[in-house]
Amino acid sequence: MALKPFDRRAGHIVLIVDDVPENLAVLHDALDESGYTVLVANSGAAALERASDVVPDIILLDAVMPGMDGFEVCRRLRAQIATRSIPVIFMTGLTETEHVLAAFDAGGTDYVSKPVRQSEVIARISAHLQTARLMNQARSALDAFGNAVLAVTPHNGRIVWQTPLARQWMQHYFSEAGTVDGRDNADTPAALAGWFAATAQARAAGQEPAQLTITQGATRLIFHAADTSDHEQWMIVLREESDTAQVQALMALFRLTQRESEVLHWVIKGKTNKDIGDILGTSPRTVNKHLEHVFVKLGVETRTAAASLAMNRVRGAMQEGGTLAAADA
Repeated sequence: MALKPFDRRAGHIVLIVDDVPENLAVLHDALDESGYTVLVANSGAAALERASDVVPDIILLDAVMPGMDGFEVCRRLRAQIATRSIPVIFMTGLTETEHVLAAFDAGGTDYVSKPVRQSEVIARISAHLQTARLMNQARSALDAFGNAVLAVTPHNGRIVWQTPLARQWMQHYFSEAGTVDGRDNADTPAALAGWFAATAQARAAGQEPAQLTITQGATRLIFHAADTSDHEQWMIVLREESDTAQVQALMALFRLTQRESEVLHWVIKGKTNKDIGDILGTSPRTVNKHLEHVFVKLGVETRTAAASLAMNRVRGAMQEGGTLAAADA
């Protein structure tokens, strides 16, 4: 069976992977008649090569093949940035629960049982392509506005995609795990994997998941589970905070001196005058004097009011101009 020249304009690209020529021929003809551009591969190695060269829109993958099986093919696809977001529909006669779970654990999107019903396959392809299109639109919007967001599959804690800013921060804070030379790694950093598990437990108990904070020097990377309603994919929002950047922001917003800004910064963090004095290397009495000046400049009378006003103004500035850390950079 001769392969058609690659042409994206002919429709969505479907890669069929099966070691049985008859299966390839039947599916090829049915999908071709439905308007899809069809590529075929008869082995796991050939599938990886074709997927890397062309990056199809969706893959139909035989689970049982000689040599490299479909589960390993899917794991390798998910380990590469270019192919990790491609929907993968397993085709298998293995309908036992353990094999179905193995397909999903390898990163599969869906599965159909053999013998394959052509109408069912076409319907599932259409549905998954629609979902993928909406996800790609959402990712493009997040990328365009410089957001730091990553998506994970909750059942195994695998990071399936990241916005450029999230990838940059992950590489910086987890330089020894999770990223290698700017490329996503299939292994999630241990601290993050543990937090995913704790988040799942909190969600199952109907509780609000706690945030995760990773500290490096004067900066902190904060992970917030923004959307855990989808059983297949969670949305995690990342935020970077910097003590230096926040102090400078307070100086600019309220016309404070650097020392006044430092005092206010630690008041926001809930520190007492004694704590602040220990941090800044001064006496609690001096801290109190600086705090009195802060009250006057902010037009407030209490620590709580000062902290609340400062946090609201800083958040507003962040929403208008991006993260403080990004502005500082």
